[in-house]
Amino acid sequence: MTTVFSARNHESSGERPDKPEEACGVYGVMAADQPVANLAYFGLYALQHRGQESAGIAVFDDDGEVRLHKDMGLVSQVFDQDVLARLPGSLAIGHNRYSTTGSSKVCNAQPVLLNSRLGPFALAHNGNLVNAAELRHELAELADELTSTTDSELIAFAVQRAVNGGMDWEAAIRTAAGLCRGAFSLVIGTPAGLFALRDGHGIRPLVFGHLGEQEQACWVVSSETCGLDIIGASFCGDVLPGELIHFRLHDPEPRRLRWCEEPTKLCVFEMIYFARPDSRFFGESLYSYRVRIGEVLARETPVAADIVIGVPDSGIPAAIGYSQLSGIPFADGLIKNRYVGRTFIQPTQAMREAGIRVKLNPLPDVLAGKRVVVIDDSIVRGTTSRKLVAALRDAGATEVHMRISSPPVTHPCFYGIDTDTQDQLIAARLTLEEIAAHLGVDSLAYLSKEGMVEAAQAQSGHFCTACFDGAYPIEMDEELRSSKLMLEPSGLAASRQPLASAAR
Repeated sequence: MTTVFSARNHESSGERPDKPEEACGVYGVMAADQPVANLAYFGLYALQHRGQESAGIAVFDDDGEVRLHKDMGLVSQVFDQDVLARLPGSLAIGHNRYSTTGSSKVCNAQPVLLNSRLGPFALAHNGNLVNAAELRHELAELADELTSTTDSELIAFAVQRAVNGGMDWEAAIRTAAGLCRGAFSLVIGTPAGLFALRDGHGIRPLVFGHLGEQEQACWVVSSETCGLDIIGASFCGDVLPGELIHFRLHDPEPRRLRWCEEPTKLCVFEMIYFARPDSRFFGESLYSYRVRIGEVLARETPVAADIVIGVPDSGIPAAIGYSQLSGIPFADGLIKNRYVGRTFIQPTQAMREAGIRVKLNPLPDVLAGKRVVVIDDSIVRGTTSRKLVAALRDAGATEVHMRISSPPVTHPCFYGIDTDTQDQLIAARLTLEEIAAHLGVDSLAYLSKEGMVEAAQAQSGHFCTACFDGAYPIEMDEELRSSKLMLEPSGLAASRQPLASAAR
């Protein structure tokens, strides 16, 4: 579906995966004499891992019109060359969505596109507000104009109201941000240029770079550095927590200002699982960090075994680190079908019982007769892990020792990750021994929280770890809090033993 807004009219107008679900991906590119829609397409393609439900691109042309195309599906399904050819301009805003607030349907796809006193603007949001109900009440006079059920649209309407009240773009965006509590990394396209903003804690990542010669002012903003790499843009830096950056065409230096000051609390799951391993955080690739946490895991939880395997893809670097420190050989014991994305075609009951073999298939030649250490990044409900263990045993593994390269997930996330209510989190309900028995493993151990932050080295104090310890950095409305915090953690948080074995 393609929508056109013009500056000449200024009137307002199945079964859940057993993983923490992705945060969204946001992207912005501003460049004269460049196919910005195509650049945004490739940027979103690089960020596809952050959301696979819908994709959208809004492009501003030189005549003041904005063309928006968005739909359900993967980037490659939503866009083709004919669609991109109908999106000419010099500024593009893009978004990949995984729904955390608002259901998965096309009206909730982003970017959000609105008109204002100063012309149209497009907004893309990664994160989740914890005061969405309060903000909706604050914007009650605009209730009839809401077309989605997302908190992202509320942010856009807050910007629109501030602009229509007489503010310029910069002041309006700062004012709207001041009404928001929670996680929000934003890219906003306007007739005055490209804006990038991060919440005060910097819970979700956001970086910017430069394309071409410095004097050409070709700016790119992306959730991760992999979105810069794919189009050959050079990394310039992070959008800092609490920072607003204004990029203008033909201006070689962006305007940078801090709109708030809070302690940095980047979501540690970005480091462990969400972000692509080739993306760079704190000056190094996440691959290096994940290898390091595997080494810490091996030091903390040794076991006698013949091979170490990782659950593709996110468990592989930690498995390599575990192997390197332990001296146990690394092997490819699981093959992933990388062409299986999200599908609306439901499998038969027999296929569901086969479970993970749709995406992962074990190699009997590698596993048969072996004591296996299998490394995964997390366990949320335990359903997939249980099927995985059964598949490894069916392939001939004589022992299965599971090691998890993160601490037990005992608390739900409110900041842009779609996790279950607390009573659905296996580590909040069961002890370590009970989880091991449920999974059918010979032993089970998790990385300690101390080991997780130790591996981050100089940045160890800069993370949100609420899903592991309940230390939420941003207070939320009690109604929202109680909707997910169903019980006090009585499982692993109360277990004193770091390792559990289950006899078979």
